[in-house]
Amino acid sequence: MKNMFKILAVLLLAVSLPFVCTAENAPEKAEKAVVRVAALQGPTGMSVAHMMTENDGAYELSLVAAPAEVNALVISGQVDIASVPINVGAVLYNKTEGGVKALALTTRGMLYVLEKGDTIHSVQDLEGKTILYAGQGATPEYVTEYILNTFGVNATLETEAEHAAVASKAIEGLADVVLLPEPMVTNVLMKNPDFRVALDITEAFADAAQMNGVADAQLSMSVVIVRKEFAEAHPDLVESFMQDLEASIAFANENVAAAAQEIADLGIIAAAKVAEKALPSCRLVFVSGEDMQAQAAPLYEILFNANPASVGGKAPDEAYYLK
Repeated sequence: MKNMFKILAVLLLAVSLPFVCTAENAPEKAEKAVVRVAALQGPTGMSVAHMMTENDGAYELSLVAAPAEVNALVISGQVDIASVPINVGAVLYNKTEGGVKALALTTRGMLYVLEKGDTIHSVQDLEGKTILYAGQGATPEYVTEYILNTFGVNATLETEAEHAAVASKAIEGLADVVLLPEPMVTNVLMKNPDFRVALDITEAFADAAQMNGVADAQLSMSVVIVRKEFAEAHPDLVESFMQDLEASIAFANENVAAAAQEIADLGIIAAAKVAEKALPSCRLVFVSGEDMQAQAAPLYEILFNANPASVGGKAPDEAYYLK
């Protein structure tokens, strides 16, 4: 009988050991990697709306109101990837001494000249006009001056601190010619029917660039950047992000109403109705690799020639572009 108990004890121990070892030695479940993404309110953030809505926890979005806030998040390492104005990408590249890389261009120009009346139909028609705008010391000012100088047009640029102030004056009838980005353009047109879109600055810029012998230049307004350290440590996550970003932009362009609701729900633009009307004019694109460099480099040179500080002291070199 004693032998029987010993045999049973050995059998029970043998059966229980695998379960004990499994429980004690099983590796802990790895936490799912979360990519921290920053984006600006407005068109700059539109490109990531769908991927942030349908991301299954893969992304964490920090939505901010001003470029300076994005700069702080990137430089401090609090975010991995950021959607920023085109010149801010260059500023961060120089400020971090090559610590960020460009992944993709995500919006073409969304700047337009609006007129109360019907006298402006070409750049030459701006001769003698006063144009109210915001963005002194930034892309809107330098691009507009580049266009005016190329066409030999004398116009007065009168500045306000914010685009909202320009839009407000237009809505109230206190300005006749204004330069605004989307969605401010849509907001003005919805609230003051006396205004019309007179000029598309993106088209005017392309014409001016060709006149100056720069055929590939495109007025891109937004670029998505990644911290170099993160890109080198997590190339798989960056690749997944790029695929999701391209799909997110395609969704926005093909499903405007649904995308507009996602944009509003995230707070990128306050009202879905405004987002829906503005979205087509924001020209969301996905341009990466060699094409990105070919299109962005001439613009950076133009901004540098206008004011080196606008791109952080020098135009980005080839190492800036992640290919």
